[in-house]
Amino acid sequence: MPRTERNDLDAFLAVARERSFTRAAAKLGVSQSALSQTVRALEARLGLRLLTRTTRSVAPTEAGERLLRTLGPAFDQIDATLSALSEFREKPSGTIRITAGEHPVETILMPALERLLPDYPDIKIEVDVDNTLTDLVAGRYDAGIRFGEQVAKDMIAVRIGPDMRMAVVGAPSYFARRPRPKVPQDLTEHACINIRLPTHGSLYAWELEKGKQELRVHVEGPLVFNYPPLLLRSALTGLGLACVFEDQVQEHIAEGRLVRVLADWCPPFPGYHLYYPSRRQPMPAFSLLVDALRYRG
Repeated sequence: MPRTERNDLDAFLAVARERSFTRAAAKLGVSQSALSQTVRALEARLGLRLLTRTTRSVAPTEAGERLLRTLGPAFDQIDATLSALSEFREKPSGTIRITAGEHPVETILMPALERLLPDYPDIKIEVDVDNTLTDLVAGRYDAGIRFGEQVAKDMIAVRIGPDMRMAVVGAPSYFARRPRPKVPQDLTEHACINIRLPTHGSLYAWELEKGKQELRVHVEGPLVFNYPPLLLRSALTGLGLACVFEDQVQEHIAEGRLVRVLADWCPPFPGYHLYYPSRRQPMPAFSLLVDALRYRG
């Protein structure tokens, strides 16, 4: 296959998978107009319309869907095979694409990359910071990072962090005006700071547990965010109670800027895991990354 034809097919696959010329162009590093011209030229050569375009969306036609189903896995396998050839190089190389939320990227992934990458300059890591539960195969990611309980059973999961706990906290100035809650039911009398979940669009119900009692508390309050760092900021300024990761607030609690409540209702739960498809053939660079992330506590 001539290189130009492979490039044109790669362009089509990117648009068909992303359902967007804008996102596909950004991923391929080309202009949107150039990408559009490439796809139109491919359609002209084939004599077929591969994509249906509207002002709001892009979707494969029946012919385009067949091409996507056939070529997508084949090209992915070719790319994986070529990447695996890096084991014959003196040093591992290749690009690894990872999807993960902000918290594990900052607390686990970045420290590991800062240790790993200086010794392996031919390894490239692309990190997509996304708090949704992303489909690895559809997004063409090599791996993702999520809590252990969120990883599908058909995935290989490698533990990369300790057990975690949530913490319900408020500022001393907030508790100067209100009594501290002693049981979850007391939260109905408090201003709580909500976060809207990116996957379903619903508000997060605080998951509290003590012994055999498991509660999902739908709290009320003056603020709703879809950006987790603002929960902590709002709690520090006394605007309400926040339910956040324990490691984010330990220093603030120790130095008196925040007060923790309902600690006996926040038990540990499985921490972060790196997960990837079981059929994946790990290339040397990927194996190095897994080893660098593996939790040994």
